[in-house]
Amino acid sequence: MKKIFFKVFLGIVVLLIIGGAVSWIMLSKEQRKAKNLSLDSSYFQHLQDGTYVGEYEGGMYKWRANAVRVTVYSGKVTTIELLQNKENQPLEFTNTLYGRVITSQSLQVDTMSGATLTSKAYLKSVESALAKAQKP
Repeated sequence: MKKIFFKVFLGIVVLLIIGGAVSWIMLSKEQRKAKNLSLDSSYFQHLQDGTYVGEYEGGMYKWRANAVRVTVYSGKVTTIELLQNKENQPLEFTNTLYGRVITSQSLQVDTMSGATLTSKAYLKSVESALAKAQKP
């Protein structure tokens, strides 16, 4: 009886280890993809006035999906409003990040400490909106 119990216990431990390893590999892959997101600030050069919605699908597992509304006035980004997000980031987070974009008129801004990947995802949706704001 003890041998059967030990074999079942050992089997469960092995399955947990394999499951953990597979999860770690998948999570690492998603993290690498998020770290390598590129942002194109050239969109700030020829902006047409208006309001534009941009979205980012959130990566492999859609964890960082978000949408923004960007307002352009006199060829400059004047407001960025978060419309939808999967994460529960505080308003202070997005206000600070988007304030940096508006001040510098660039996507090449300092990301939020401890939330680099999320910051990049939020900036990616701004890039999507700016792509729609390009003058013909």
